[in-house]
Amino acid sequence: MEGYGEIQAHSGERLVTALERGGVDILHRCGGVAKCTTCRVVFTEGEPDAMTLAEHDKLQDKGLLGEARLSCQIECAEGMALRPVQTEQNSGLERGKAPADVIEPAPEWTTRPGASTEG
Repeated sequence: MEGYGEIQAHSGERLVTALERGGVDILHRCGGVAKCTTCRVVFTEGEPDAMTLAEHDKLQDKGLLGEARLSCQIECAEGMALRPVQTEQNSGLERGKAPADVIEPAPEWTTRPGASTEG
């Protein structure tokens, strides 16, 4: 985790939750439901190919598809390396409501643009 060191995640844990538990003051102004894009991260390694439709649509609406990911819509996996885009410290904003333990809304999955599994 760029600027924070290594964070150990639990199997199937939401990335936004692991980041917070690891001491990252990542924003999640909408409560982790893919509505606000404040929990954005940029991957340097290990970006997952799977993407929820909610994440895809929100990033596309904001012109961020292919540039960032929403940590509230990602389950942790081994080998991820990333940096948070917006934190309480660098934005001056408060985090927001705590995200649920599971991805919300109930995920429908697709493949991110540029994924190694794309045709």
